[in-house]
Amino acid sequence: MYTIIDIETTGNGIKGNRITEIALFKHDGEQIVDEFTSLVNPQCPIPYFITGLTGIDDQMVARAPLFSELADTILKFTQDTIFVAHSVNFDYGVIKEEFRQLGVPFVRKKLCTVRLSRKIIPGLQSYSLGKLCSAIDIPLSDRHRARGDAHATVLLFEKLLRSPSSETVIQKFLNSRSQEATLPPHLDKAELDAIPQKPGIYYFKNRTGNIIYVGKAINLRKRVLGHFYDKSEKEIQLCRETAHIDFELSGSELVALLMESAEIKKHYPIYNRAQKKNIKQFGVFCYEDRKGIKHLAFNTLTSIPQALKIFYNLTDCRTFLRSVCKTYRLCPKYCHLQLAEANCSFYENMYCEGICSGTESVEQYNRRVNQAIVDMDFDKPGIQILRGNGRTATEKTFVLLEEGRYSGYGFIENTVEINSLEDIQAYVVRQKNTVEVQRILSSFMPKSELVELSVKPFS
Repeated sequence: MYTIIDIETTGNGIKGNRITEIALFKHDGEQIVDEFTSLVNPQCPIPYFITGLTGIDDQMVARAPLFSELADTILKFTQDTIFVAHSVNFDYGVIKEEFRQLGVPFVRKKLCTVRLSRKIIPGLQSYSLGKLCSAIDIPLSDRHRARGDAHATVLLFEKLLRSPSSETVIQKFLNSRSQEATLPPHLDKAELDAIPQKPGIYYFKNRTGNIIYVGKAINLRKRVLGHFYDKSEKEIQLCRETAHIDFELSGSELVALLMESAEIKKHYPIYNRAQKKNIKQFGVFCYEDRKGIKHLAFNTLTSIPQALKIFYNLTDCRTFLRSVCKTYRLCPKYCHLQLAEANCSFYENMYCEGICSGTESVEQYNRRVNQAIVDMDFDKPGIQILRGNGRTATEKTFVLLEEGRYSGYGFIENTVEINSLEDIQAYVVRQKNTVEVQRILSSFMPKSELVELSVKPFS
């Protein structure tokens, strides 16, 4: 026995989505044997755009029964039947949430007529209910009303049942080991089957081919499936919109993280929340005032001509300058750490030699500033490479750092010998050095194989 179901809702996500109308048709595989339809009082306002779509407004549901008053009827009606709906995970999820709020468990086997149609009637441009019914000559009246859509789904289901392969396909979908019931309704299972259990990044795309989510994984297949099993509101909405999945292999977890970060910054997918903001970077720089005194100062990286040293938060930047002041006996007033007073308080504590009070010459002070700048530059590392496993057994991945700054990543065959920056240029996929990248690299540096090109060759 089957129960073909359609609901209309307030459209406020899964957990905030309340039912405004429900229609159920009980079907024995041959014909309809019972039906039930009712408006439902959602106990919250219905948005104007939902009223425009369904025609259901607050006045219509004001005297309708609450879901709690219909709960027993729905439970008995669907008992020992298979829950059938077009994009079943949405209807099932909303009804299950309504029961959860009543403290009542609701568990039914389910079938999705979108996925069944894709399998039994392949090759159509769209599997939305309206376009599908139009393509295969199924009458559809009262569109976006529960009974009208549910009855059209009944006619569609009957047509699918008459297909020679229907019994085999339905049994496969109902198999507890089958992934069909958990897959997004518009996703071809062949695309999932093509995803390997290797490190890389993956793209969720909607029906128009736009990237709506980018993720990374050590095991691509396992991570992608994790989205489909996750019943959080965000994941359900993401899966409802997913029609295609692409992937790229990375060889290593580090390169996967770097690729993911770059792709999020490039495409700004609507379901990626992290890494979208461009976090401020800060730089230390030097300038000379009208008296000829050299200042060490700091500002946002975009506001200075050339940074002597770059930081990814203001606290680290100020801490570094304090250390420079102490090490080279510089004046905090001329390092922009203490601006209010005429003379710095450090002069009394013997940190400053007295440039701020006129007891030290400009030439003597500037010599120490110049030495601090030289030492900052000397501390910069040269060409560094972090390397790891490749996408195949015959290659390696690498991440290139020049003077401590991320330049990009690449893949190179094990037989290629790298001894200089010129040797590796052709293999580098150049990337931006962002705050997120620096955080990723700082966490991987201690556990990665680091090669200094000036010390030994790459291979």
